[in-house]
Amino acid sequence: MAVTMADIQHLRKMTGAGMMDCKNALNEANNDFDAAVEIIRKRGQAIAAKREDREASEGCVLAATQGDFAAIIAVKCETDFVAKGADFIAMVRKILEAALENQPASAEALSELSIEGRKVQELITDRIGVTGEKMELGAYEFLSAPTTVAYIHPGNKLATIAGFNQADVETQVAKDIAMQIAAMNPVSVDKDTVPVEIVEREKKIAREKALEQGKPENILDRIAEGALQKYYKDYTLLSQDFVKDSKITINDYLKKQNKNLTVTGFRRVNLNME
Repeated sequence: MAVTMADIQHLRKMTGAGMMDCKNALNEANNDFDAAVEIIRKRGQAIAAKREDREASEGCVLAATQGDFAAIIAVKCETDFVAKGADFIAMVRKILEAALENQPASAEALSELSIEGRKVQELITDRIGVTGEKMELGAYEFLSAPTTVAYIHPGNKLATIAGFNQADVETQVAKDIAMQIAAMNPVSVDKDTVPVEIVEREKKIAREKALEQGKPENILDRIAEGALQKYYKDYTLLSQDFVKDSKITINDYLKKQNKNLTVTGFRRVNLNME
């Protein structure tokens, strides 16, 4: 039986593969749609194996919220051309929607979720067969809080999510915090949540710099503590200057809205590592 254009278009809708790939698969499978789908999927697996050592430095980062849950998904690929493709972005959005609905506790659990009868990892492998590029799940971040917010920076390379300790936080306030996180890349909410290894690293750097400058050893700890306080000011969210008004800190901004309002946590994913 000859392969018709309707058959090709139907298979393309099912798999997202190119017209010629669909035609060849249907011919090879004697118009058996299930067999043709499997041929396309095996092609993706073969390409994935061959390109395992390639670098996937581009990709798409999306974020969204659903009630008290927020998530970020990043899927990486090799070229910006593929990353900007509508089909690739649609795949990332499907994975994000599955994450919001199922709230998996890890990237491994996310990879095992089923979307339209295919596991997330299999869905990515299928897309490899379509594009011929290496792809991988680059990041999965999530949090829960009474109010959550998500921000996607134009270009789909950077996204943030944040949680607040109160419900019904004003939309613009929540968005301002998410954008602050995107712009200023804090390491933690406040000084009490800075990882110990970072604290020790910053103190060590300050001491070594002071020694190079000839400072006496008996004041090194004081110098290190001063440097650490400056680090907290620059890199902890609540202590940072508000990007929209440098005369106040983020903590000041939140207290203007409600004296008890604060950020409980945040996540930031940036494919450009800035």
